[in-house]
Amino acid sequence: MKKTIIVIAVLSFFACNQETDYSPREVNYDRDICAKCLMGIADKGYAVQSISQWGEVVWFDDLGCYVNYFEGDDWNRFAGDGTVKSWIGNCETGEWIELGKAWFRFGDRTPMGYGYGALDTNVGDLLFDFNTTVKRIKDGKTKRKEFMEQRGMMGH
Repeated sequence: MKKTIIVIAVLSFFACNQETDYSPREVNYDRDICAKCLMGIADKGYAVQSISQWGEVVWFDDLGCYVNYFEGDDWNRFAGDGTVKSWIGNCETGEWIELGKAWFRFGDRTPMGYGYGALDTNVGDLLFDFNTTVKRIKDGKTKRKEFMEQRGMMGH
């Protein structure tokens, strides 16, 4: 009985002291889907992933899906009170960029039509920082309407 209690105590100690791996994960194209629109992740160059304090990952196929998911109850359940680290694919190289450090250009053809592609450096002050980009998406400054019209998803 004493050995069982000691084993449980040791396992509990190590389980509570694990550090979360916040490094970006690779896309599993057969399994990873956008938490907002439920489309499969098809283009790493526009994908966003967020990793919770428990090591759980949620995926988004477009920055606009992330922005629209971020303020909801599902995000609050995912994030809890802890740290979340988010990454976005560089639209030119596919390499992961820490989301808050990315610069965004407008006009790209993105998976859900929001139109923002991420880059790791600001080229000649022509790009938007993360906070400005989020505000622009919330204000409707996207290519979403054009995207919906092209797919016949807008009422006439």
